[in-house]
Amino acid sequence: MRSAWGIRVAGLVLLMAVGSAGAHADDERCGSGKDLVVQALERAGPASSNDDFENALQLLKTAVSTCTELGDAWYYRSLVEQRLGHVSLAQYAMSKAQMFGSDAQREGLNPFVLATPPASRSLPASRALPGGEGGPAAAVGGPPQKWALVVGISRFADSAVPTLNYTTSDAKSFADELKDPAIGRFPAENVKVLTDAQATTRNIKEQLNWIARNAQPNDLVVIYVATHGSPRTLDTAGGANYIVTYDTEIKSTQTPDEDALYATALPMVELANAVATRMKALRTAVILDTCYSGGAVTNESKLMGKGLANASPSAATLDRMSEGTGRIVIAAARSDEESLESDTLHHGYFTYFLLQAVKANKGLTPMSQIYATVAQQVSDRVAADAKADNQALAQHPVMSRSSNDADFALGVTVGAGTAKGGR
Repeated sequence: MRSAWGIRVAGLVLLMAVGSAGAHADDERCGSGKDLVVQALERAGPASSNDDFENALQLLKTAVSTCTELGDAWYYRSLVEQRLGHVSLAQYAMSKAQMFGSDAQREGLNPFVLATPPASRSLPASRALPGGEGGPAAAVGGPPQKWALVVGISRFADSAVPTLNYTTSDAKSFADELKDPAIGRFPAENVKVLTDAQATTRNIKEQLNWIARNAQPNDLVVIYVATHGSPRTLDTAGGANYIVTYDTEIKSTQTPDEDALYATALPMVELANAVATRMKALRTAVILDTCYSGGAVTNESKLMGKGLANASPSAATLDRMSEGTGRIVIAAARSDEESLESDTLHHGYFTYFLLQAVKANKGLTPMSQIYATVAQQVSDRVAADAKADNQALAQHPVMSRSSNDADFALGVTVGAGTAKGGR
């Protein structure tokens, strides 16, 4: 008999696989090259030292050596060379990026410059947000506009990717709460919801770009993602490196193809950089419930499939997203824990209690208090249910903020104005 609760495990581990020879050799080389670019971007950020940039440069050099036509690798190499003062080498790398074509260059991305200045002092009481909570400097009376991207994926194009139980319904419920005029008070046209087949890597990037283009410093932005999170290999420690989108390919559940993952999934660092270096809004919240259903709970034990392990976002990833001013990042579980879901609650534990906490005060509770409430409720309920099911499981949500002043309510009333733009 099935237990009353299930597991939304926080990652999909890619086993080290020997790449097949022949027709797929180029794809495999470039898949590995793309992951080297991701590693370089994980290594160097706006606040990184020269040593970090030197290490990132070596990774980018290896990337273009592995796959010469990787235009983004050349583009990021140009930015790193420029940061290190290597003007002629930066120009050379930029010419290669232009030759091969670079999406990052066309979009004007620069992951080494913050979109908002780092928070350095407490917010004066006269600039506090409505309802008394602290927050980054912003116009008195609430932000002129509010924007949200909500992503939830339960089913995947690649049948090798394990399905999830409640991620899609969790995302829809959260979006509904944001749009509720008595709770979230977000304009419906400003809440973009991507579920299952809509939530491709390309579509998610486009919607992140849409928010980055339209959200202004006095606006409020929310990004919610519920799907699989994946470390790059079985040996990776420290959390998820990739967000598994609808069109992510792994080809085999038992021995996933990591090069296919690199080529098709959304790197977690791209989301982190979008938040830290492209979102101008001084109130930005990111909520991550990245996980997988690779295990199952029985009355006796937890059963884990081959190649599956835990990978919630790491503390370093959360801190990267929260760089700048007015950033709040909340993840459903620690990087060494599973994110669980309940057949009794018909939700993931985290999102169920998040929905309850936001609704309790009609959306006006500051996010720091929301986090404290949800973290306690999730921890207590999971512990009680695990004990009742004779399981040794735990879940503790985590939060990172750009400063102690970074705090705001999701339901804060917006100022006058209409929605700006669309897809």
